[in-house]
This record gives sequence, C-alpha cells and structure tokens, in this order.
Amino acid sequence: MTDDATDDATHDALVIFTPSGKRGRVPRGTTVLAASRALGVDLDSVCGGHGICSKCQVTPGVGDFPKHGVHVAGDALSAPNAVEARYERLRGLAPGRRLGCQACVQGDVVIDVPPESQLHKQVIRKSATERVMEMAPATHVFYLDVPKPDMHAPEGDFERLASTLSKTFDISNLHADLEVTSELQRILRAGDFKVTAAVHQGGRGAAPRLVTLWPGLREAPLYGLAIDLGSTTIAGHLVDLSDGQVLASSGLMNPQIRFGEDLMSRVSYAMMNPGGAAEMTAAVRVALGDLAAALVAEAGIDAGAVVEATLVCNPVMHHLLLGIDPVELGQAPFALALGAALDLSAREIGLGGIAPDARAYLLPLIAGHVGADAAAVALSEAPELREDLSLIVDVGTNAEIILGNNQRVLACSSPTGPAFEGAQISSGQRAAPGAIERIEIDPLTKAPRFRIIGNPHWSDDPAFGTPRVTGICGSGIIEAVAEMRMAGIVDASGLIGSAEQVGSDRLIATGRTQEYLIHDGGADRPRITVTQGDIRAIQLAKAALYAGARLLMNEMGVERVDRVVLAGAFGAHISPKHALVLGMIPDVPLEAVVSAGNAAGTGARMALCSVEARRAIEAQVRRITKVETAIEPRFQEHFVAASALPHATDPFPELARIVTLPEVAFNTGGDGGAGGGGRRRRRG
Repeated sequence: MTDDATDDATHDALVIFTPSGKRGRVPRGTTVLAASRALGVDLDSVCGGHGICSKCQVTPGVGDFPKHGVHVAGDALSAPNAVEARYERLRGLAPGRRLGCQACVQGDVVIDVPPESQLHKQVIRKSATERVMEMAPATHVFYLDVPKPDMHAPEGDFERLASTLSKTFDISNLHADLEVTSELQRILRAGDFKVTAAVHQGGRGAAPRLVTLWPGLREAPLYGLAIDLGSTTIAGHLVDLSDGQVLASSGLMNPQIRFGEDLMSRVSYAMMNPGGAAEMTAAVRVALGDLAAALVAEAGIDAGAVVEATLVCNPVMHHLLLGIDPVELGQAPFALALGAALDLSAREIGLGGIAPDARAYLLPLIAGHVGADAAAVALSEAPELREDLSLIVDVGTNAEIILGNNQRVLACSSPTGPAFEGAQISSGQRAAPGAIERIEIDPLTKAPRFRIIGNPHWSDDPAFGTPRVTGICGSGIIEAVAEMRMAGIVDASGLIGSAEQVGSDRLIATGRTQEYLIHDGGADRPRITVTQGDIRAIQLAKAALYAGARLLMNEMGVERVDRVVLAGAFGAHISPKHALVLGMIPDVPLEAVVSAGNAAGTGARMALCSVEARRAIEAQVRRITKVETAIEPRFQEHFVAASALPHATDPFPELARIVTLPEVAFNTGGDGGAGGGGRRRRRG
C-alpha cells in the first residue's frame, strides 16, 4: 500500500527506506524484503528469503526522525528469529544489522539499506569521464529450492525449476537452450534440488533466459566481457558484475588485417573473392574466443561464471562479425543490413568456453559508416548533457567524430587509415616494448631524443641503457612529424628538406626524396627513420580527420569548438600540442584538449554493467544527426586544405601562442635556405 492509504489503518505500518527516501504503508507482519519489493526499493536477495545468502542485510533505526516525521520504537521490527540466530552464529552480522527476509515490520520504521545490499550499486570510476557507473547488470543469480520429482505430478525438472523461479522471484516465462537443459538434471541432483540459477533479463519484452546453473548456493560474483572490436586491434576487459571492477584487460591484432588494412579493402575483398566475407567472419570469431580465454586465464576465474558480453564495433566489423556480407556498406547509400541493438547467444559470435548460454549485447549502430563504437563513445562522454560544444574524436583506422552539446549532437566517420596506429609507416609497429612513443627534436642541432615503451628514461639519459629499439608506434610518429615541423626539417606542405637545406647530416637522400634518421641501431638492429612516404601517410590521415570535424562544424554552423576530447586507446597517448601542430584537430587552447582514454571501451563497460545504460544509448542514437562524409561535396575541399601542416587556410591563433612554426619552403630547386632551415616567422 502507499501513502494514500488511511493513516488510521491499524493493521498497516509506515515504512521509510533510506537512502532512497521511498516510503509507504504495508501490513504488519510483512518482511522487510517483501516491503522493499512492494515499494520499489533496491534491496538485493539471491536465496529467495531463505536466510542463506545475506544479500538483504538492513539496519533499522530507533528514535525520533524529524526529517521523516516519525518516531521509531525499539520493537518496530520483530525480534531476531532462529534463522538469523543461525546466520549470526555461523557467519556473523555487523552490529545492528538484520536480515531483511526474516525481520518483519511491526510498527512505523525507518530502514537503511547499506551500499553492499543495494542491487544497483553506484561505483565512481576514476576514468577520463569521472562519471557514475550504475550497476544494474542484465544477469542475476537466484537460489532455488526446487520441489523433487513426484510420480503423481509428472512435470519435468525444467518446468518445476521455472515454476519455483516464478513463485519465489516473480520471474515468469523462463527460457533455456539445449546446452543448459542437457545438464539440468545432473546439477539438480548434485545439489539435492537446491541450486543457484543465473538468469538473464535483457528487458524490452524479451523472455528471461537461464544462462547457467550451479548445485547448492553459489555466492561468488558473476563476470562479463566488454569488447571493443576495432579494425586493427581488438581490446577486451573482464569485469566483475557485482561492482564493475575490471579484473583483467588484454588485446590482440584483428586477424582480418591480412585481408586488408582498412575497411574498404575488406569490403573489396568480400566483393572480389567468393566466400571472402565468411573467411573474415571465421577469423574474427576465433580471435574473440582466444581473447576471452586469455582474459579468463589472466583473471584466474571460473570461465563458467562469465555470463555476459557487450561488443562495440564499426559497421563493417559489425556485419562481418554477424556473418553478413558488407558489400552494401561499400557503395552509396551505404545501407545497413540491421542497425538496432542486438541481444544474442555469445556462442553465435565465437565467445564459447564461458557460461553455457552466456548472452552478448551489441550496441546499436548510428549509420552506415558510424558504428556502435561511436555510440559507445557518445554513451561514455554524454555531450548531450553539456552546455559547451564538444568535439569528440575517437582516433583509429576509421575515426568516429562526434560534435554536440545539450542542443544538438552530430556524428560522422572519417577514413583515416591505419597510419595513426603505426601501419603504413616505414619503421612503424604496434605499441609494444621497444617502440618509440615520445620524441623531441632540438630546433638548433636537429638531434632527437626519445623514449620507448618499457623504459622510463629518455635516450640521452645514461640510465636509458642499450635496449633494443624496435620501431616507432602511432603516438611516436605523430610527435616525430610534429617535431620535424617545429624544428624546420619539414615545411608546411609536408616536404622534408635536404641535409644542405636543413643543416644536418641526419637528413639522408633516398632517390628524389629525403628521410630523417632518428636512431641507428647498428648492423644487427633496425634503423629508425621518418621517410617522405611516412609524412604523406600522416598528412592523409590527419587531413581526413580534420575534414570530418570541419564538416560537422559546418552542419552545426560554428567556426570554433569549446573543447576537444581525444578518445580511443591510441587517443589517450596523443600529445595535444603535437596534434595541434599537425592540424589533426581544430584550433583550441591547449588546456581545452583532453583525453578520454578508450571511451568506446568505457561505453562498452557501462552497457555491460547496466541495462539502463543500454536503453539510454538506444534512445540517444535515434536523436543523433548523421553526416555522411563520403557524399558531402565539401569534404574534398576541407581535405585538401587540411593536408598542410597545420592547415593551408584556417588560422591557428591558439597554437601560435605556444609554438613558433618556422616559415620554410623546400623544393627540388633547393630554395628555402640552408643551415637553420630558412626564414622563420610566427604564424598568426
């Protein structure tokens, strides 16, 4: 009953729950657990009121509560019973705590639900977004005491289990697949018909599903996988579904890269090779299975307790993962086969070896070239909640770009290619120990100093030692090109000067072009250089990125943005200053460029931890305005202008306040001066 009930109903008592503040009247003799359910209060319970699981612990108040206008007597709850006494003896209860499934309401009472007893716990994540992560996973465990078989009641074991779940927890219409039901009788009898069932409730009218089953009471946590399936790399996190903690993280190269480094190359492979799409589907599903096994092994947990997965990916990856030929995504109007969120069996997409009917949730796609990874970034960063105008760039092989505020949100995708991740670069490699990740170039001597992954010291520090320098990763090549521009080694058009023009023997002629020597490891070790081809690859990638951002700004009708968010696992390692020098992003104050880390992965974790987050992004995707770069006539115009370093026409006044870019011009005729790299003046 609610507050509308008459106050003189002597058989009713007022129950007030904190911290939620929910209140209402219930019949005296009602258990606290039943009262919480009647009033919509967040109180956990696994054992169905048997006093076994301890999840429903509460703390009743005694005395005057002026805020709530009640006085609570000491006998407002029934005295501890034998079940509570047994629990106290065997496992112990904190002072003042009661089991909500055993304590009965006898009078007006104020009851506090501690954080550990709340079903939907809130955990503050110290991530780039520093947002509250709501814990409301789709899968929960329930302890069931299933009636034993009776010759006079010929119901099957599954039907009796489903009936028990319905009667005890009001969860009806339970479904289960064959792999789960094939083990049902063995598990029931192993637990003497007392079992713990993991049940998935995805919402949206979907029937609850029995994911897995354990004999007896199981109180250990359930786990889930959050996976960011990228064109070049696949990143995964294993998450504790009780508190959202990441227990293990791992990544691997997407094996589809052997069919093509970028998305359109893979679409072409599917078009030109019969069975090509199926090959790529099989390859990525094997990789997902390997990643799941690696995460489980790293965390040292029971694989059978991994009950859920969420996945984010771009549209081509999405279709190939599902076994859908992506050919339509390679040509206008770039039609999706399906774009809505999906809830399916994890086994169907290669995630076997975990719970028998573990579920996989794929976030919705935004458009033909704007995928679930962009949706996950939007979920993580929530630009629609901010007044200032945010440009969010998820940097990768296929960059997703979001521009918006609380008035409007736009999104597009831009084909940057794999150069930002070290591919198509002469000395490039993935981010691994030995890869150059930071670099500085002295503007006078043109000599570099650098840091490599796995070594905290700079190369000119004696403590650096003599480690093997293996190559240069994405963040390293971005800094290298930007430093070469700031040192007068590269001109605004992207041309590398000769040794005579620049005044350094680190410039080495290779045919008709030049390359810059960063590190010479000797005869048996790689020589790390930046070639003219490397510069061009970075120019093409950054121009595509900038052009996409400018298209969104045109659509929004603005010339400036308030802040730039660099997202993606790679984006977290990009130096904002060097990104501005290259002209990767529009000109903003340096302090307005922030990193969000792997925002797509964060969004995947949010969706894993909360069904409410899933519903929120499904609704938000329908409100986002999509801009298709492939058919926008101004894209090519923006792209050409953005090929210059930092830009041919757009002013960069904020950059000019912190960096003086030399005005040098190198050409085959040798103009541009020598020694110091030609004339220098401040750009404005």
